[in-house]
Amino acid sequence: MSFLPPTDLPAEPLHSQPEYPLFLCMRGKLALVVGGGPVAERRVAGLLQASAEVLLVSPWATEKLQDLAAQGVIAWKPREFDTADLDGVWLVHACTGDAPVDESVVRRAESLRIWSVRASAAGSSPAWTAATERTEDGVQFAVKAGGDPLRAVALRNFISELAAEGALPLRRQRPGSGQVFLVGGGPGDPDLLTVRARRLLSLADVIITDRLAPVHSLDGVANDVEIIDVGKAPGKHSLAQSEINDLLVKYADAGQIVVRLKGGDPFVLGRGGEEALHCLHSGVDVAVVPGVTSATSVPAAAGIPVTHRGLSDSFMVLSSHSGADDVVRRAGSTPADTTLIMLMGVRELANTTAGLIAAGRDPQTPAAIVAAGWTSEQETISAPISEIAELAETSGIASPAVIVVGPVAALRDNLGDLGVPSLLAGHGALG
Repeated sequence: MSFLPPTDLPAEPLHSQPEYPLFLCMRGKLALVVGGGPVAERRVAGLLQASAEVLLVSPWATEKLQDLAAQGVIAWKPREFDTADLDGVWLVHACTGDAPVDESVVRRAESLRIWSVRASAAGSSPAWTAATERTEDGVQFAVKAGGDPLRAVALRNFISELAAEGALPLRRQRPGSGQVFLVGGGPGDPDLLTVRARRLLSLADVIITDRLAPVHSLDGVANDVEIIDVGKAPGKHSLAQSEINDLLVKYADAGQIVVRLKGGDPFVLGRGGEEALHCLHSGVDVAVVPGVTSATSVPAAAGIPVTHRGLSDSFMVLSSHSGADDVVRRAGSTPADTTLIMLMGVRELANTTAGLIAAGRDPQTPAAIVAAGWTSEQETISAPISEIAELAETSGIASPAVIVVGPVAALRDNLGDLGVPSLLAGHGALG
């Protein structure tokens, strides 16, 4: 059997002929870049990212390339190319922008059976660089579109966006090292998940979720992803915090990618710090992904900015689960224009407002309760703090809710609801 190529093939640009796509391990291998302009700068950056040894040959170079040479990151010969520069080289990039020079470099490299890339003329290049992108978990995309690099870049960017949004099946199919991600799910609307949160949900093997997390965002995960609900409700704890901590470590130790999905932000009254410390003390890699905290976003949905020029330039976020006396002790001495934001406070509201008034807060201070913010069940009631508890009981408003006390609460009368999902109707990409 002969492996020689047929001699009767029509003459075609090299990029239109059959190709053999390949990724090269360049770690510790010498690559030659001929040219010192912006194209050379990009090629050098890619080679350094691949841990290659880089020799730059050019009479001149960009400031960045000169800095890399001065730091000893690359070697630079400030002169014209010489065939001797090919000694020990595995890969050549010819990118001077001068067609005859680039052609000469490529021909000499080919005569020594060294692969080369001619940046200025893809049709005459023995090898090509693709438009590439690498995800955080090591998946790399490479796109080549014939001899049209701008088309390749456009396709690469589109694929990257899909990957970032979790719209591609990038989940690992082979076991690997385990890791825990503490992910903030925002105030309730899946549209308010961050791009990184969506991507991690698409990569997860196990998702450990809370009662207040945007559970509708889990509708699209693969059927074999294990979803564990450890949500806490007032007066009802399905799992102790220590048990949740142990679950994170258990699955990570088994080589799983674990997403701990929480409502709001993991580090704002979400016990994310406790979980991170437990993972680190157990030798488990852990990372945090911030979310939109309900403390500020839920009032915003109801038309209540927590700060407003001329009314308030500060706010205090309080957890009410420890009782009204503790809230009053911490908040009672704050200035009257400091906005108080209370989470988990509906049950103790009567005692809390009475305590604030006793501590000197004006009984006519505006207050509001926003329940089920950023959902179709969003409900808001407003009244002075002397009346808000009674109104809440009469209306039957319940947790999850955010309570706002301060002059800014009165702005709702002018602004109205600003975040209800119906406002996004007709904007398909948004919901």
